Order: sequence, then C-alpha cells, then structure tokens
Amino acid sequence: MCCLIFGMCFDSFSKLEAVGIITMIKHKVKQQTLYLLPEKAIFWEEKKRLIVSDLHLGKAGHFRKSGIPVSDLVHSKDILTLEKLIKRHKPSEVILLGDLFHSEHNQGWEIFKRWLKSKAPLKFKLILGNHDVLDLSNYSIDNLEVMESLNIGPFNFTHIPEPHALYNLAGHIHPAVQLIGKARQSVKVPCYYFGELNGILPAFGNFTGTARITIEKTDTVFGIAENEVIKIN
Repeated sequence: MCCLIFGMCFDSFSKLEAVGIITMIKHKVKQQTLYLLPEKAIFWEEKKRLIVSDLHLGKAGHFRKSGIPVSDLVHSKDILTLEKLIKRHKPSEVILLGDLFHSEHNQGWEIFKRWLKSKAPLKFKLILGNHDVLDLSNYSIDNLEVMESLNIGPFNFTHIPEPHALYNLAGHIHPAVQLIGKARQSVKVPCYYFGELNGILPAFGNFTGTARITIEKTDTVFGIAENEVIKIN
C-alpha cells in the first residue's frame, strides 16, 4: 500500500529520486563518523542516529493566514525525504535540532503527528527551537521526546549554536556558501559547516531561506549541489 503524505505517494517519490545518483561524504569529528547526506541530514554511524534540523513544517499554513496562497504540498517532499532516509539508514533514533514546526497550530501539525506516530517504535528527540511555539501538550506523542538540549558524547546538540565543553552541533542559521564558476556565474547553495568547537547543519526544509556564512581558513565546509555533497574548504 502506498503511504500518502500531504497528497504525495512515497513509492512514487522514491522512484523519482532513484533517477539521480546520490553522493554523500564521510566526515570525522571527534573520532566519530558523520555521513553528510545530500538530503541535508547527517547519519551518525557509531550511534546509528539520524540528525536533521529546521524543517519549518506548517510554514505554508502560516503564509495562508497572512493571505499568501501557499499549498501544504511544499512540505510534502520534506516528509517524504525523511521517510526515505529512515528506510535507507534504519536509525536507532532521529534527532530533530529545532524549528520542526514554524508557527502556531494548524492542519500541518496534525498531518505530521499522524506520520510521526506511524514510525513507532522509532523514537524521535526534538530540541526546541525559536519557532517551536506550540503548546507542550501538542508534543505528547509516545515516540517523541522534547528537550532544550541533548548531550550524547562527544556531542552537545542544541538549536542555536552555543559554546559547550562538548562539540556543539546545531542548526538555526540555515548556512549557505556562494559558488563561483569559471565564467564568473555564481550560485548560493546550502552547506554543512564545521569549526573547531561547533558544527552547523543546513536547513532540512525546502520552504526556508539560507544565510551566507563567513568561512575561516581553519573551517571545514561542504556544499550541497543537486544530489551531491562537495568539499568547499
């Protein structure tokens, strides 16, 4: 049976994605293996955790309340991509680095809630972000745990990057870099950022903006172009 999410079929979506060649990069941080995925998520090999940030679900509904006609279908690809990553990597747990839901309660949350429940017994941990403004009662789901931060050595997980004794992994920034071609054409692409003390994930959601970041010589940065992750610095 085909699983319908926001009106799209997961099986059909998988066939469409299969047309492209997906290239991920293995990156070591604190002796841990992080697979940087072109879908803008990280798979932590040693702990079998899937890590994503900034889905901003419900943003379409927020726009509609403001009189801007945006369909919930803009979020369908995000959920279907997450479904695909879970099937592919079979994580022991999914860590959500905040800004899961963009606005106040709307139909989009109920759709996601049903999907989340369907993933049980897989556990999800949500680190609250600045856009996660739902009443806490909405998060009362058996396979969802909500928190302000999470420590799983050697990493500290937060929504907004912050200093910590452990290596901090966060989101919030929606980092991007500018790529310049030989003919001086340029394009801004989302990226993974790793500094000496912290790393920043790209926004997983497609209905989000990006912010160009400043890169130092000692930083390691990977850009995401189409179905490929490319080392930039």
